Amino acid sequence: MAGVKDVARLAGVSVATVSRVLNDSASVTDATRARVLAAVDELGYRPNAVARSLRTDTTRTIGLVIGDILNPFFTELARAIEDQARASGYSVVIGNADERPERQDHYVRTLLEQRVDGLLLCPTAEITPLVRDVVSGGAPLVFLDRTLPGLDVPTVRADGAAAIGELVLHLARLGHRRIAFVSGPALLSTGRERTEAFKAALEAAGLPVRPEYLEAGDFQAASGRAAAARLLDLPEPPEVIFAGDNLMALGALDEIRARRLRIPADVGIASYDDVPWFTHVDPPVTAIGQPVQELGRRAVRALLERIDGRPVEPAVLDARLVVRRSCGEPGDEGNGSEGSGRP
Repeated sequence: MAGVKDVARLAGVSVATVSRVLNDSASVTDATRARVLAAVDELGYRPNAVARSLRTDTTRTIGLVIGDILNPFFTELARAIEDQARASGYSVVIGNADERPERQDHYVRTLLEQRVDGLLLCPTAEITPLVRDVVSGGAPLVFLDRTLPGLDVPTVRADGAAAIGELVLHLARLGHRRIAFVSGPALLSTGRERTEAFKAALEAAGLPVRPEYLEAGDFQAASGRAAAARLLDLPEPPEVIFAGDNLMALGALDEIRARRLRIPADVGIASYDDVPWFTHVDPPVTAIGQPVQELGRRAVRALLERIDGRPVEPAVLDARLVVRRSCGEPGDEGNGSEGSGRP
């Protein structure tokens, strides 16, 4: 089996440089990083973090790797996980993958080397060799929010299909027919699931699926703003823009405000993911809320069961529609009252 010295020899660098590359150090040039990673792939080298994580002692710590710490959904989820872990006698060490597979792997490797008792992982779209090794090696692992095909790992997530159906029906009852959707990346399970649920909801409501009203973003604010600009520039722009997460909704709001358009008179907006500041926007934003606190509690409980060697079943919780005033709902503009979208 290849070792770190073999990687260094093939790449023509020092062992210390290989270590810096594997730990995602910023002090390595792109050319050197590429050479080292190519050697790692050619030799099939795998750091021994997985093997070292399989132990009999315990540290009473769990690792948490989330998609994007700037996303309020993940921030709130991390807090819920930390609260439940602390109540269970555990500490949490957090890593921010920033939606990048190489950064995800850096934190997974680092956390295992620090001998955490188990891992909670919100995976990026790519199944990396390291994640596959962690799964096959038997380290206690639970996925959060997203699934990866072909990996037998329990996942704790929310299902928003029913809530998306309620939202589209709610918009149709308000008289809207031109409804656009800004999705997340198709490579992520959440991006695919929300897109398919939106299309199914349109068909169930008797509305056409118009390709020009389907925009792909990346769960970041800039992509939401760019998508909103393209939609608003259409010869027949949508009456409502539904953003696939809160950051893309923020970007869409920025574009709408920059054009001095009125919400909802000129265009309505709705968001998947509900955040506290949505109630402070004028008018307050209609959104689909995920049960973040319960997701955090369930995730920690599932991981502790894995640590104890007990089988764990996937947990799927329902998201819910929160009706406010951003899509032309009746009521005083600016009123922050909320209600279920169910008739």
